[in-house]
Amino acid sequence: AQIASCRAKACGKFNGTSTVAIRAQFNVRSITDSGTCDYRVNFSTAMSDANYSAVATSSEAQTRTHSLATPTTGLFSVQTETGSSANSDATYVNAAVFD
Repeated sequence: AQIASCRAKACGKFNGTSTVAIRAQFNVRSITDSGTCDYRVNFSTAMSDANYSAVATSSEAQTRTHSLATPTTGLFSVQTETGSSANSDATYVNAAVFD
């Protein structure tokens, strides 16, 4: 595989508590707060297919990304939790997508 095919196609930083808001972004149209600890990152320009890799970190102990039931080229999901596995909104979330 060539390095060029694995460049970041989207990235963003957002506040995950109170009013969810984008702090910085590249190819991220919006963030949807889907309930406690669950966020949807919506792309400005869709990915070429649903076989991309998404990674995320947060200001809390653990962050994980998970795919939707049916992968989509238009968004991905981020879920945050505390070290005790309890669902918890993250103060800050950072995410990147490689296609």
